Amino acid sequence: MLSRRLLRIKVVKALYAHFQSQSDSVEVSEKNLLYSIDKCYDLYFQMLWLVVEVARYARERIEIARNKKLPTAEDLNPNTKFIDNAVVHRLETSEAVTSYLEKHALGWNDYPELIKELYGTLIASDYYKEYMAKPGHNFRDDVKLVQRFYSDPALEESETLETVLEEQSIYWNDDLGFALIMVERTLETCRARLEEIPVLPEFKSDDDLGFAKTLFRRSVEEYAQNLRYIERFTKNWDVERIAFMDNLIMATAITELITFDSIPVKVTLDEYIEIAKYYSTPGSNMFINGVLDRIVEALEKDGLIHKSGRGLL
Repeated sequence: MLSRRLLRIKVVKALYAHFQSQSDSVEVSEKNLLYSIDKCYDLYFQMLWLVVEVARYARERIEIARNKKLPTAEDLNPNTKFIDNAVVHRLETSEAVTSYLEKHALGWNDYPELIKELYGTLIASDYYKEYMAKPGHNFRDDVKLVQRFYSDPALEESETLETVLEEQSIYWNDDLGFALIMVERTLETCRARLEEIPVLPEFKSDDDLGFAKTLFRRSVEEYAQNLRYIERFTKNWDVERIAFMDNLIMATAITELITFDSIPVKVTLDEYIEIAKYYSTPGSNMFINGVLDRIVEALEKDGLIHKSGRGLL
């Protein structure tokens, strides 16, 4: 499931594109927002399939070795533990996964060099060697191997993977970490008694999609008004010289504070301060933290923040 933090980031990015392009169409910008959210869900399936392609490459190498003119004993009797991995097999035969990939034209067929590189990284790893050296293996061993494949820092840090993802979709910029978290959560729920891979839904509930759409539209509508609030508490600053992204992040936070009664103030502040760490200038998170604290006091004094619901308990 796509996290609320990811949805907030997507909204902030969509707002940035909307205002920077000086678009007159909120509908078009909202459509681009929803498309970018869907593309992140695509990336989840794309990454689920990655280990399958690596295993297929391993299988091809075994077949090539077996068919040598003068195969060695090892060539004829290879260790097939990885290619027989139960989790990989379930992913490869999953109707939910394969049908989604086919419907959305996803896959790794055009990137054999990436698969070769990832296979080389895998077989050089200590966790792979330990797995292959065990005299036997059970379902939990198989799950753990695949989990280690996806949690290995070498995967997320692969420049080749980064280049391939950028080539496949401009909407996947910065989304890999979120997709890998979803993959890891899927693997955590795999059980031997379950024949199907427990694929995560795109949203936890319809409320999440509604949250993103409402946050985006209200942020557009209230941007000028929210900037005036920001100006009140940045009097020693030229508001036009404050980083545009800082203003945008604070304005979006103000919209969320006022609009969503069930989201605690602290949650909203923490989320946008974290977003500022990665998407604005160095030190912006401290600046935004200080300004938002004062804005919250003013909004509460003006009676514009009303919080209620289970999320506050």
